[in-house]
Amino acid sequence: MRIGLVDDRQLDLDKLIGIVSQLPDIDIVFSTLSAEEAYEHIKRVDIDLLIADIEMPNLSGYELADIIHSHALNIAVIFVTATSGYAVHAFELNVHDYIMKPYTRERLIKSIERLKEKSQSADIVGRLYLKQKNDIHIIQKKDIIFIERSGRATTIYTRSGPIKTYQTLNQLEGELRERDFIRSHRSFIINIHFVMNFSLYAKNSYIVTFDGIEEQAMITKDKVTFLQNHYF
Repeated sequence: MRIGLVDDRQLDLDKLIGIVSQLPDIDIVFSTLSAEEAYEHIKRVDIDLLIADIEMPNLSGYELADIIHSHALNIAVIFVTATSGYAVHAFELNVHDYIMKPYTRERLIKSIERLKEKSQSADIVGRLYLKQKNDIHIIQKKDIIFIERSGRATTIYTRSGPIKTYQTLNQLEGELRERDFIRSHRSFIINIHFVMNFSLYAKNSYIVTFDGIEEQAMITKDKVTFLQNHYF
């Protein structure tokens, strides 16, 4: 698990580092006294968990969590704070935990371990099972780039190559309820994390290009507006 730490008090930051650094299978990607610096790290490197104080100058931990939530970043958040005033709003942002200072070492470790268990469970349910005659294909949802319906066949484009199925987009859409996937067009479902560019194709539609493959999808103008308002 890759973790970022931010607290504007050196003593509190040192405590976080001291606890987290002793845990197995943990990599502290960054630790900083500045929420602005934490934000710059988040834009450049991948982390699984951000542990943050809330009340910090200029940019708060709550604002960091709001950025993570609004941009649909796959980063869990644990708040470690001396104030209880943000608790209700924090859980509206789907944070993993809200820990009050002063806290014990065991309290923080237990929270991180719960997140590990939750992540492992998510990996199990984060699979798509495709039945094809005598075969069953198992696809990790996170590897799906986009899905295209053409005629009576459906092609699922993944990081390891395309897979054909006769399941409809409506059936697959029911299996892909994660925030990452949207029905961009009547013939396409896209994973927003692979999107690189939208190019105007017609008055009410755009071509979507993706990271890692040459194949392209379509998205309606209304869906582009929806993405701008709710994701980017």
